[in-house]
Amino acid sequence: MTSMHDEIQKLIDKFDNKVATDESFKKSVEPLKKTVNIDLQTEAYSFRLEDAKIVWFRDELSDPADIKIISTPESLTAMIHGELRPMKAYFSKKIQIEGNIQDLMFLTKMF
Repeated sequence: MTSMHDEIQKLIDKFDNKVATDESFKKSVEPLKKTVNIDLQTEAYSFRLEDAKIVWFRDELSDPADIKIISTPESLTAMIHGELRPMKAYFSKKIQIEGNIQDLMFLTKMF
């Protein structure tokens, strides 16, 4: 299994492109300031959203984080490629998300 770094970077690039091309989307995420941890058991990542852009992306967890995603590389890859629906992953416990409801809604907006 290869590192998920490149897959997550592609999602960040997709987000950046959406911000650049969709003014309504940009305005909806502009006030948000969120740190997100992605714990994949064998790999860990974090990123920070501020001013409608990802200001950093790291190959480590950040403390504190507003949102924590816990999964496996296999499950996250399946979700990214549309082979596993996010709600099915959540209810089958293939992904766990820690954060308040507004933060969870942010995740659905982001990607």
